Amino acid sequence: MAIVQRKSKGKIAFDIVNYVLLTLIALVCVMPIWHVMMASLSAPAELQLNKGLILWPLGQSTLKGYELVFENPSIMVGYKNTIIYVVLQTALGILCTIIAGYILAHKTFVFKGFLMFLITFTMMFSGGLIPTYMVIKNLGWIDNRLALIIPGCMNAFNIIIMRTSIQGIPDSLEESAKLDGAGDLTILFRIIIPLDKATIAVLILFMAVAQWNSWFNAMIYLKSRKLFPLQLILREILIQNDVTQVFYGADAASRTDIYKPLVRYCTTIVATLPILCIYPFIQKYFVSGVMIGSLKG
Repeated sequence: MAIVQRKSKGKIAFDIVNYVLLTLIALVCVMPIWHVMMASLSAPAELQLNKGLILWPLGQSTLKGYELVFENPSIMVGYKNTIIYVVLQTALGILCTIIAGYILAHKTFVFKGFLMFLITFTMMFSGGLIPTYMVIKNLGWIDNRLALIIPGCMNAFNIIIMRTSIQGIPDSLEESAKLDGAGDLTILFRIIIPLDKATIAVLILFMAVAQWNSWFNAMIYLKSRKLFPLQLILREILIQNDVTQVFYGADAASRTDIYKPLVRYCTTIVATLPILCIYPFIQKYFVSGVMIGSLKG
């Protein structure tokens, strides 16, 4: 027979306070997204006059803003470029991070301590913007996709997490694989990576989100609009208040004024929606992956 424990008044009060606080925190996180989403579906004239929080579409709901966004060639080119940058840098970056973490996790590696010192040193000190720009320029990567892909592939924080996670895998697995004739690449791709997929999934999320939201490096190194990522186009629309390239035709000037707020909201949703859709599928690995990579140092 199960024993039913009655909660004390203090426990009940504690639970109520927790639920209230968590609900408020959830609302604070969700309301900005909800506001932008509802604004993107609102009537342009009503939206232009509104000054407060939007809980439902103003006036008659419309998808006109999204039609204008997807008709704009700059936004679609930016979308394509962002996907290229995210896929290539994340794929190359996670491969380099796994290899670096695997090498540094080896107890028998002679220069492990020296390399870890150099990697950790870069977390506290860096060359700065001007030396980095000079390196990129001397490599001939100005106005080149490589300027946004290669420099961000290696990250000291990610390497340390990967190394610590691999150190948590029992050495006996590697030793038994070597007895069966497996080499380092076989051990890495057939033992280490399958056992460490939670940490790898988290690092992929870190890299993809960082590259997806990146605009500063593109602003510094790119000159051709055909290479601009989506976030740089979004910056022009939100910060520089420039939506003129979205509109065409004889009435472009009048359409720019009335549709300007709507286009801003719609562009924001278009730019953030992919990450919002992908995150729930990787979220289940998030806590376990970070904990695995941080428990052992």
